[in-house]
Amino acid sequence: MSLVVRRTVATGAVTAALAAAAAAPAACTRPDDGNPEQQRPKEPTLVARAILPSDAYQPGPPSGSLVTPANGVTPPFPGQPIPGFSGLLDAGHGLFWGMPDNGYGAKANSPDFLLRLYLIRPEFKTARGGAGTIDVLRFLQLRDPNHKIPFPLTREDRVLTGGDFDLESVRRAADGTFWFGEEFGPFLLHTDRTGRVLEAPVPTPGTQSPQNPYLPTPDAWTIPASRGFEGMALSADGKRLYPINEGALRGDADPRRRVLHEFDIKRRAYTDREWNYRTDEAFPNAVIGDLTAIDRHRFLLIERDDAQGADALQKKLYLIDLRKVDGEGYLEKRLVVDLLDIADPTRISLPARDGEFGVGETFSFPLQSVESVEILRNGDLVVANDNNYPGSNGRWTARNRPDDTEIIVIRGAEFGQ
Repeated sequence: MSLVVRRTVATGAVTAALAAAAAAPAACTRPDDGNPEQQRPKEPTLVARAILPSDAYQPGPPSGSLVTPANGVTPPFPGQPIPGFSGLLDAGHGLFWGMPDNGYGAKANSPDFLLRLYLIRPEFKTARGGAGTIDVLRFLQLRDPNHKIPFPLTREDRVLTGGDFDLESVRRAADGTFWFGEEFGPFLLHTDRTGRVLEAPVPTPGTQSPQNPYLPTPDAWTIPASRGFEGMALSADGKRLYPINEGALRGDADPRRRVLHEFDIKRRAYTDREWNYRTDEAFPNAVIGDLTAIDRHRFLLIERDDAQGADALQKKLYLIDLRKVDGEGYLEKRLVVDLLDIADPTRISLPARDGEFGVGETFSFPLQSVESVEILRNGDLVVANDNNYPGSNGRWTARNRPDDTEIIVIRGAEFGQ
């Protein structure tokens, strides 16, 4: 099975863009704001937004047969939903690769969800107009035809599903191949540019989840379920991966500690370097949503609570520098953006949809699982959510319908030196 094209693209220019996105390392892009010399805002400001409806089902077999009904949605679903994006990569030419996670939140209820990377084109709404929609162009189907994965898979055809891996982060190497961070191991998974697995999943030294297929005994796990590699950065030189645990290790004396690892891509091995990150004191159970590189030493990460809507209190982007550690051995951090308090002076988020929460002059991103951040070349930030379809409902005042997938662009965040 190779690259699957969802629809025919009419123009040669767009076709060339799609080919470039599939074949070359990602280049940076930005929404068109009209004047490249425009003065940057003095505070984090919403400059673009695009929305993919929660029920934008994609080609594939029916799924969700083991999912509990929620928010007025009764499974099974007529195809493959896109339950938001746990990873987002700039593919250049106005395109992005969007990666859903394992589907429905657990190994047991996701064996009919197919693991994919979707090539998308946001038609951003900006101050100059725009549809505010997201076109899904095609997808890469993850699969293991060469039997590189040594443990049993859900499907006989070796197409990967949410019953096999819980993908939560993705980076693209200089050779065009993809590296995925996941949570059932936690493992690192490596595929070629078409989604074909290239080698056995790489385990994490000393860290195993309850779903790990190599667990010696059921009680031998060292990190709770769904607390593995939610975020993973690629170094600025493309030589190393930096996966970070979403949650605390089992029995850790400090429940706020999150371990950041370093993986050497060429050697296919973890280095002996690790760092400790600490969540805010008021939110000891906060989780890491994503991690991305600013430059050689500095990274941006998402720290979030698990609440949504009016109950959400912690959806923040922090800057860390691997050279700067405090007296207790934790990475120093600096707030860059509070995602619950984003200026929208040009009212990009308006008019509000019926029952919509958090829009207007002060825009809020109060969605339960904020799990993707990408930095564009001009310093703009692209942020997206995992909507846990059909479970999350933080965008709606009545909390009675599924969240859509939202991609926003923020300008005015300052990284300093």
